[in-house]
Amino acid sequence: MSAPADNGARTALPAHVLDNAAWASLSGAHSAFAEHPRGAPPGAARAARYGPEVAPFAALADPADPRSWADLAALTGPGRIAALAGVFTPPEGWETVTAVEGVQLVDTSLRAEPLPEAVRLGPRDVPEILALIELTRPGPFLPRTVELGTYLGIRHRGRLVAMAGERLRPPGWTEISAVCTRPGYRGRGLATRLVRAVAAGVRERGEVPFLHTSAANTGAVRLYESIGFTVRRRPFFMALRAPGNAPDGADRHPADRRGVTA
Repeated sequence: MSAPADNGARTALPAHVLDNAAWASLSGAHSAFAEHPRGAPPGAARAARYGPEVAPFAALADPADPRSWADLAALTGPGRIAALAGVFTPPEGWETVTAVEGVQLVDTSLRAEPLPEAVRLGPRDVPEILALIELTRPGPFLPRTVELGTYLGIRHRGRLVAMAGERLRPPGWTEISAVCTRPGYRGRGLATRLVRAVAAGVRERGEVPFLHTSAANTGAVRLYESIGFTVRRRPFFMALRAPGNAPDGADRHPADRRGVTA
């Protein structure tokens, strides 16, 4: 599959931390979760990724710098998959496996407010969280994703029926993610109330909420706009195969087998 064109209309925005949110997170608030190329000091590495049970995403310090791609190739391994987000054309030798257009939205007028009935979710809730994620497919979620920030849920008769939480943490911003509701409980505003509650915690830290969704999910885009988010840009969620052939039977990072959409 060919890579998406580097469309000037999409790259005309001035440089902004949200243009490279995963790198800003991995080199800042989430540095404890970061993996770097073997032998490269963290401060010198030009590529990083989340640990294999945390999140499938990798990031480049500068997508225009060939040294960043070289570090990513060393980190990913020959023939392995790296999951990236942005608008760029991979260099020669990299294969675009999937490229899904997304939408990045930022809070401009959201009414953030606590939700007293929401419960804080943690490691002991992971099996139930993963079951809800598998049922609703809001995007990738791994056994340790819950460690990235605050995750809130709503239970009905003890069963988890809706959730939302925090994922990327670039300076001054927090991404709201894993927004989902069990079928049979939709249409009650549970997801919206959870988004407002997660946003309230983000605002208390002096940060601004943002989020991503698939551009094809027009209903979600309209909903987020209706509650106070504004579309900022349209990045691609890309799965790229590194140059070379992967050794048979070698361990794989979750990006090799999981989707990369928001």
